[in-house]
Amino acid sequence: MEYSQIRQNFERHGFTTQFFSTKEEACCYLSDILQNQTIGFGGSETLMEMGLFEVLQQKNVVIWHNKIPGLRVRKLANCADIYITSANAITETGEIVNIDGTGNRVAMTAFGPQSCYYVIGKNKITANISEAYYRCKNIAAPLNSRRVGAKTPCAVKGDKCYDCNSPDRICRIVSVIERVPLGMKCEIIFVNEELGF
Repeated sequence: MEYSQIRQNFERHGFTTQFFSTKEEACCYLSDILQNQTIGFGGSETLMEMGLFEVLQQKNVVIWHNKIPGLRVRKLANCADIYITSANAITETGEIVNIDGTGNRVAMTAFGPQSCYYVIGKNKITANISEAYYRCKNIAAPLNSRRVGAKTPCAVKGDKCYDCNSPDRICRIVSVIERVPLGMKCEIIFVNEELGF
């Protein structure tokens, strides 16, 4: 499916959308529109690959537990007016699917900030909810588990979800956002590159 149709589907669901060929263009766009703000970041390899924290920190207060670990920092990020994250998967039909371990990211994308921005690489686009859920469990979760040093079967073997009961399990909370939450502004920033997990 063409980006134009995917964007239309998200816009029908209340999202605004932008499209950029590169992560650098997307980074410049966010730097231009976000100044003198308090911004929370969700855990995201995409944002890390973009260097977005360093860019936005020049003119904003940016709170991200990837840079300063801990529950206190996650809670501070959840008080921000602006929230930026990615997604484990989105659908061509206009839904966002995420799986979290602590729930900070799914909480903030559902309630809290005035505005939420999702940066989405082309590798995150799936045809439907079923494929999106599969991607979350069998591609994103094993890679994220390995990244954080979890001792889960998917991290050790690195090939698929084992639906484990490991204490380190990061697949604990699933969210599907079908429409923009009431009272929030949400923007999808499509980047025509592979970004994150």
